[in-house]
Amino acid sequence: MSSSSAAAPAEAAAQPRKLPVLLFDVMDTLVRDPFYHHIPAFFQMSMKELLESKHPTAWSEFEKGLIDENELAKKFFNDGRSFDLEGLKECMVRAYEYIDGVEDILCCLKKNNYEMHAFTNYPVWYQLIEDKLKLSKYLSWTFCSCRTGKRKPSPDFYLQAVDHLNVDPASCIFIDDRMVNIEAALSVGMVGLQFKNAEALRKDLCGLGVELPPLVCEVKQEKLDLDLEMGM
Repeated sequence: MSSSSAAAPAEAAAQPRKLPVLLFDVMDTLVRDPFYHHIPAFFQMSMKELLESKHPTAWSEFEKGLIDENELAKKFFNDGRSFDLEGLKECMVRAYEYIDGVEDILCCLKKNNYEMHAFTNYPVWYQLIEDKLKLSKYLSWTFCSCRTGKRKPSPDFYLQAVDHLNVDPASCIFIDDRMVNIEAALSVGMVGLQFKNAEALRKDLCGLGVELPPLVCEVKQEKLDLDLEMGM
């Protein structure tokens, strides 16, 4: 092996870690949450009726990995009524979609070599989101409540993430649509951004010095170039 080829991996390994690390909530930050509209419609209930009839802790137990989906089905409703579990999952999958403009931001961040992780309260059904939208093209599903046994806004969840990442909290930007979760991030020393929409997020990230040029996803850019070549 030549000295030049041997030096290349060493140089790559010596490159400093690019900061900040970005921690993204998933539901209603990256992906539309079906809970507020699609799930009540599935059960043919209003949101008020659903909240009154569902078990108060079953979903959070599912999110923390304390029960599996079959146990969830048994206790989802206070009165123990049965329902079509597979139908519910299919309803949710149909509803999952990227929030407008968010995938472009993820594309740009990935292209600029930022380290990104999901930081989400969600059960094992996060795999349904992954199967449909392929979030792992951009980030790692590192911090899911069903795997850690912790939920936002518990400070322990945030501290666990900092410890796992081996970074200073101030080198983490946490993005979430819920202010209570932002406040928890701030309490452990992270930078927090409340998600409102993709345009506001882009401006907020740029304001923090994150390299985020106004580019579109490469796939979309390739389609645009092809359309221009064809005179469309």
